[in-house]
Formats: sequence, C-alpha cells, structure tokens
Amino acid sequence: MRFIAAIILVLALAGLPSCKFLKNNVFGKKARLAAEMQAIKDSIRVADSIKAANEKLLAFESARQDSLRRAEEERLAAETRYNIIVGSFITPEYAKSMAAEYTSMGYSTRLIKPANSKFELVAAEGHKSLRKAITRLEQFRDTVQLESWIYVNQ
Repeated sequence: MRFIAAIILVLALAGLPSCKFLKNNVFGKKARLAAEMQAIKDSIRVADSIKAANEKLLAFESARQDSLRRAEEERLAAETRYNIIVGSFITPEYAKSMAAEYTSMGYSTRLIKPANSKFELVAAEGHKSLRKAITRLEQFRDTVQLESWIYVNQ
C-alpha cells in the first residue's frame, strides 16, 4: 500500500507543473499586472497632484504680481499727479507703440487708463507740482511734441 501511495504521489508531482510555472503563469501574471496598474494609477495621481499644486502656485504668484503692480501704480500716481500727455488712443497697441517710442527717446513713459474712459493715455513725464509740470510742458511743446497737454490724476 505504501508503494502504491508513493507511486501516486510521484506521478502527481511529475504531472503537475512546477512552482516556477505556477508563479509565472497562474498567480504571478495577474499579480504583476495588478501591481503595474496600481503603479500607473499612483503615478497619474501624483502627477495630477503636482499639476494642481503648480496651478495654485501660479495663480498665487500672478495675484501677488498684480497686487505689487497695482501698489506701484498707486504709488506712482500719488508721486506724479501732473502728467504730460503726448498721445491718447482707444487701441492699446498704438498706445504701447508710442510709449516704446518715447521710452527709446529717454523719457520715463507710463500708460494711464482713466476711470470711465475707453482711452489710454501715454504720459511722457510726471511731476508732483503743477508749477513744474507747466514749465516742463512749455519746454516739451517747444522741442518734442506740440500737441502735448497735462493730465491731472484724481
């Protein structure tokens, strides 16, 4: 009886595939695929998290830059209440073009967008006092731009 049980056991072990076969084909393949899919999902989730964090940082930085720009404009407006205007345009590209032209001539130009107006003003110079602005306007009209005028920031 022992002999028959031993023969059956040997035949069963010989007939069944090896552990390597089972590991690679039956249990291992599904486990590997599941692990690969989980790794892909994890990497996509991490990439999305990084992208969302970068978008938040970009939005925050943009808001910070806008705030700094507005504060600088308010400071300049307070410092330079009287501005010598050399051009007034509805089209912003034309205003930027003229501002670049006067900047290349050595003036510290600014673009001013008055409230409740569709025009954009090109200021070649800004001054704190009206007396200084009027003096510079006369010189400016004589040498640079005949049709220049003074705009007073409110």
